[in-house]
Amino acid sequence: MKKSLKERLAILSDAAKYDASCASSGTVRRDSSASGGLGSTEGSGICHAYAPDGRCISLLKILLTNFCIYDCVYCINRSSSNVERARFTPEEVIWLTLEFYRRNYIEGLFLSSGIIRSSDHTMEEMVRIARELRTIHNFRGYIHLKSIPEASAHLIEEAGLYADRLSINIELPTDAGIGKFAPEKQPANIRRSMGNLRLKIEEMAEPTLQTKRRRKFAPAGQSTQMIVGADGACDATILGTSARLYGSYGLKRVYYSAFSPIPDSSKKLPLIKPPLMREHRLYQADWLYRFYGFDIEEITSGRDGGMLDLDLDPKLAWALSHRDRFPVDVNRADREMLLRVPGFGTKAVNGILSSRRFQKLRLDDLKRLNVSLRKVQPFVICDGWTPHRLVDRSDLRAMFQPKPEQLSLL
Repeated sequence: MKKSLKERLAILSDAAKYDASCASSGTVRRDSSASGGLGSTEGSGICHAYAPDGRCISLLKILLTNFCIYDCVYCINRSSSNVERARFTPEEVIWLTLEFYRRNYIEGLFLSSGIIRSSDHTMEEMVRIARELRTIHNFRGYIHLKSIPEASAHLIEEAGLYADRLSINIELPTDAGIGKFAPEKQPANIRRSMGNLRLKIEEMAEPTLQTKRRRKFAPAGQSTQMIVGADGACDATILGTSARLYGSYGLKRVYYSAFSPIPDSSKKLPLIKPPLMREHRLYQADWLYRFYGFDIEEITSGRDGGMLDLDLDPKLAWALSHRDRFPVDVNRADREMLLRVPGFGTKAVNGILSSRRFQKLRLDDLKRLNVSLRKVQPFVICDGWTPHRLVDRSDLRAMFQPKPEQLSLL
């Protein structure tokens, strides 16, 4: 018996939870209030995503289908899985997007899909959805398409004309892992597609000779997703792969997706616990690499097996391992060293650099910058405060470790 639209929506929205979504930051501003049409990429607000500036936005996050011809061991929707299957038509996805927007539930669409028939057939349907939303319904909200690397180049290029962001999944951190757990996918094809997409984005970003205007093509760039914990790769390997991806393909973001064993899996996969905390630490380390001037080797050196500390955030763990670099004088240190102080974010450092031009900073001034004094006090010197031997305490790590919790037996 054919499933209702509501039943299929429940199945395919749940199946999409394994795809990491992104916010609409980075795209061009479009607003229908002045020009007509429907939707906007700006403003606030049944997937909630957070932009780097803290805004919360809502996306309709679904799969076109969870049928798939591939049998990737780590994927819940692989061909050998016994999950309940469903499929939307392009018209249904378009209708859902427009209706959810009219009800003020969403401000954009995140669309991914299993591979049906062929990569080109699936990509054609996804492109059709984005094209008709833009050209027929004048939808001006955010659209993120999960591109299929094996699809023809012209399809991916067309997708960039209508989507704000495109992403091509790198799948696993090593070629060996992909060969073992997703043998039907070719790492070289994935990298080639990512490289072609970067070239197209850069090409379209150049102003034309006639109009001097830049053409709109995936204005929010491209991202990728990596499964963490399925192939046994250590954190140093994962972060090293991410660094190469950022450098080679100009990615806006690498998303880490913690692997959890699939109940009906017939193949044994290594699992490094706890997966969600590990995912969280990888995001923190990724942030240090991209915005705080840390090298990957700095973040992971000195750790057993190249794994991040699960009890402490990576910056604090680094500081405790390099106590000779502390305490830091907040009234004299340069920006690079201030960014390495645990508890100092980029906004706090900008505030410190701005404020100290006019006065010597005290602890109260740091508190007004929303800095956690408990976290920074062992690592800084400021007017009226010196940590004395606090940074050299043998139990300093224990001061920051999470307190043990009694587990419930019920």
